[in-house]
Amino acid sequence: MTFYSILFANPEDRPAEETAVAPDFFTDLNLDQVVAGITAVKQEYALTPFFYAPLPTVDAIIYRQEIAQDLENAALKANIDAFAEKMSLVHRYLGLISKLYYQRHKEGWFLEAVTAYGDAVTNLAIALSAARLQSRGLLAFREYVMEYAGSAAFTSLLAETKQVKEALAAITYCIIIKDNTVKVRRYEGESDYSIEVQETFAKFKQGAVKDYRVKLADGSGMNHIEAHILELVAKLHPETFANLEQFCARHNHFQDETIRLFDREIQFYVAYLDYIAAIRRAGLSFCYPHLSPQSKAVNGYAAFDLALAAKRVGEGESVVTNDFYLQGAERILVVSGPNQGGKTTFARMVGQLHYLARLGCPVPGRKAQLFLCDRLFTHFEREEDMSNLRGKLQDDLVRIHAILEQATPRSMLIMNEIFASTTLQDALYLSQQIEARIMQLDLLCVWVTFIDELASAGEQTVSMVSTVVPDNPAERTYKILRRPADGLAYAMSIAEKYGLTYARIKERIPS
Repeated sequence: MTFYSILFANPEDRPAEETAVAPDFFTDLNLDQVVAGITAVKQEYALTPFFYAPLPTVDAIIYRQEIAQDLENAALKANIDAFAEKMSLVHRYLGLISKLYYQRHKEGWFLEAVTAYGDAVTNLAIALSAARLQSRGLLAFREYVMEYAGSAAFTSLLAETKQVKEALAAITYCIIIKDNTVKVRRYEGESDYSIEVQETFAKFKQGAVKDYRVKLADGSGMNHIEAHILELVAKLHPETFANLEQFCARHNHFQDETIRLFDREIQFYVAYLDYIAAIRRAGLSFCYPHLSPQSKAVNGYAAFDLALAAKRVGEGESVVTNDFYLQGAERILVVSGPNQGGKTTFARMVGQLHYLARLGCPVPGRKAQLFLCDRLFTHFEREEDMSNLRGKLQDDLVRIHAILEQATPRSMLIMNEIFASTTLQDALYLSQQIEARIMQLDLLCVWVTFIDELASAGEQTVSMVSTVVPDNPAERTYKILRRPADGLAYAMSIAEKYGLTYARIKERIPS
């Protein structure tokens, strides 16, 4: 079994180069908030480019799903976390070396970095050898790391590291300070007077007392006096320090590249699973969706907007879930209903599910079957941009035209309240032309709109409506149900509740 990467099953699945630029639709779908939350505590791994690169095939996605499912084993994840903690020490020590001034000091920290690396790899190999793994990725990596940990090169590195450390630990010496002079000589069995002083005064101790000793601040590095003392010690033990110097030169590139890459890439899974852990504890479900590059019969049950869920769970609030499905010739979910009823959140949710699924991540919901789209497009309302000298209507038209020019039958489109800046008659005409083009392209689409007529354009369209509490139309349920559009905006009920009807306002105006 050959191991290439814990993120990519094959070299052709990996992007030619990592990008730091988020896809155009990220802000519309609030995926920028999701990725920021996932990567916030993992900044040192630079994970964001992985979340900007969806996978091209179902097999590549399943490869990641298998690994994520393995990592949902608490014991295995704890071992991966322990490995990451050790490797973090390696990076920290190596980073510290570049900031130090004295060569002996640098060599000491380099030795500590190699020691931490040896512990990290050894412990990981032991942990993986005992783990019950199912994923192709972790099985292949286990084979790789066990072979590496047993290799002559690695075992030799461990033995040499231990030998150098033990030789340094065995060094003893005396410091003689007189006036402004510091001398260093070999240790010749002198007594440790600090111990004798403590033993002498121990009998006078009467319980806990206030400590009047002045605490000196720890320095961030070695000062010039310490460095000079160390040089004198090195002259007393030239062979030991020569071995340390040669060790550092010989093992300048001690990290195995595959291990180093694994250390970074495995954090993609760890960061995501850590992010959704609190949401799961709140009672919300995540699932590993089935994806198809052919079937456009998609569905999601007990699904929710991940960005909104993270926010509401963090605030101790509940989250409303929704279901959706398309079957047969159905392609377009037309979402209508009263404002502030969760329509936009629903549209974002469907887009999020399809994108997160292409990353190989578990998606919000109890169960889902999704389409492996080639591209995801969004058209959400934008503030008017004075720099392009276009009005909102023209800007809407230019943007949707560009999308429809690029879209293929394998693309997906999420639209929210297009043409809200023009008259109903014009908006209906323009929307019908766009809907016809979407049907012609056979696009999967979620369209949030105030134009109910779009929901009954043919067998490709499905009407979904945001609902209200029957006895209190001003109160939203945030449930989006599959049913015919009713054209009700409940404006009068809302106005009545808040005393904003014509009659109520007139009562408050002095005659």
